[in-house]
Amino acid sequence: MYAIIESGGKQYKVAEGDVVRVELLKAEVGETIELDRVLAINGDAGMQLGNPVVEGAKVSAKVIEHGKGKKVVVFRYKAKKNVRKKNGHRQPFTALEIQKINA
Repeated sequence: MYAIIESGGKQYKVAEGDVVRVELLKAEVGETIELDRVLAINGDAGMQLGNPVVEGAKVSAKVIEHGKGKKVVVFRYKAKKNVRKKNGHRQPFTALEIQKINA
């Protein structure tokens, strides 16, 4: 059984026991949260597609950690003009362990 959820404007395919990194959420480490933006569920009863979300479906997840991703280097330049600008960025994330998918 798996579900497709939406969090932070991105979509993730999750199954029970999976660990996924989503955009930073306001939740404490160890807290259990409910994700209600479930776009599709594939289980014993077949595929259920939402329009845009599946009614009454929720995914329970436990917050494992908060952190920052790997550094992304942004380098801009203009050829033959001696113009260079280097920036870096580390995107914050929340790691979630999927505990239960409720259809």
